[in-house]
Amino acid sequence: MNGGFRLWNHTSKFDKHAACKSHRLAQEKFDSFSITGTSIANTLVKRTTEEKVIYKARLSYSLKCLRFLLRQGLACRGHDESEEPLTGNILKNAPKNNKLTSPRIQKELINCCAKETTKRIMDDLGDDYFAILADESSDVYQKEQLALCLRYVDKKGKVAERFLGVVHVGDTTSATLKLSIETLLMEHLLSLSRIRGQGYDGTSNMKGAVNGLKN
Repeated sequence: MNGGFRLWNHTSKFDKHAACKSHRLAQEKFDSFSITGTSIANTLVKRTTEEKVIYKARLSYSLKCLRFLLRQGLACRGHDESEEPLTGNILKNAPKNNKLTSPRIQKELINCCAKETTKRIMDDLGDDYFAILADESSDVYQKEQLALCLRYVDKKGKVAERFLGVVHVGDTTSATLKLSIETLLMEHLLSLSRIRGQGYDGTSNMKGAVNGLKN
């Protein structure tokens, strides 16, 4: 029946309409929408308990490798993308579409590590005062960027210096750098009123006596 059922004032027609194909298809779509786990997408991604355990183990070891590379300042990928350097059955036992080796997946895992690290820093800082250490430089693509670090006294009474983030800037004028610092601090709910010290390099746009960022 095209256009749906229209004879709502004829209750005797309900049973006949319920038996037609259009009603059954509509009922099936409604059930798939309202009942959790009955959609095709959920059915395709279902995994057994054993598969989930294996995936968690594979993900855990991938994170351990990434943490090691991040601590050493090493790249995740090199000139050799073949599987020969990997000994044993590291990748042979993993599904072909779930090896966690693609650049996109690795970047997502690194981003998760960065967020968790920043969260720990914010928890360690709490509501205390802090100082900022800022510097600007260009990357390998000659794009200007600003790096910002926090300096504060941690819960153990020791001075801690923690890297907060790096942002690309359109130029290196003091106004642009000031806006970038404010934006980065606000992203982590840090108020400018809690700053009790500023550290910059000696360039005129950073620490200049006339038009410097420090002013």
